[in-house]
Amino acid sequence: MKQPSAALSAAIGAYWNAHIHDLEIATQPVGTAAFFQELDAYRFDKLRYLPQVVDFGAFAGQRLLEVGCGVGLDLARFAQGGALVTGVDLSATAVSLAQQNFAQQGLTADLRVMDGEALDFAANSFDVVYAHGVLQYTADAGQMVHELHRVLRPGGQAILMVYNRYSWLNALSKLMNVGLEHEDAPVLRKYSQREFRALLRPFARAQIIPERFPVPTQLHHGLKATLYNDLFVKTFNLLPRRLIRPWGWHLMAFAEK
Repeated sequence: MKQPSAALSAAIGAYWNAHIHDLEIATQPVGTAAFFQELDAYRFDKLRYLPQVVDFGAFAGQRLLEVGCGVGLDLARFAQGGALVTGVDLSATAVSLAQQNFAQQGLTADLRVMDGEALDFAANSFDVVYAHGVLQYTADAGQMVHELHRVLRPGGQAILMVYNRYSWLNALSKLMNVGLEHEDAPVLRKYSQREFRALLRPFARAQIIPERFPVPTQLHHGLKATLYNDLFVKTFNLLPRRLIRPWGWHLMAFAEK
């Protein structure tokens, strides 16, 4: 397998140091409690499905690793539920903000700057590994999956998400000529369900569920946003979910080692 270049890895790290996820919607001073509350509210409005498919309180006492933890929004929810959490991210800026987030909430976590393709943990170290929206941006997704599998204990659970190439959002982006978030990242891959399943081959079993259907946008404004919010979102969500489910923007995987 051809190894990604050091230059590509450096470019990915530099990009995510400068592009903290959802930072563009923040109105509160960076690093304040209000800042983290604002980002959390925005994230879980946009990803309304996430608490429905991931029970953040179901892992009390379990060792949980999040790769690509960002500012620690999801990780904090796991910690609030009693999980023993570790978070790593390639971005030093994100890890610093995650440390502030946890400190302000009185939560405990082991937070480190680390490449998810080369985890500095022993094999079988964690009961749960979580990587939501990370594999699509890394230099070698197969290597990251290998590392996630390696550090997960036998019988442990991996919860992972990638973007669906055959999705409503990918099609709408092209139709309306509106770029996707972080489309300018050094790496951005989208997957079919078959490709994602192949990526998860190291695991004993995996279930893939398409999720994330349209909700009103807070990021875009103007005529396109009005048409999207008032026409497209309402019309799309009237369609039977069983018909539109394969076209969800996020492919959620629940895999077992």
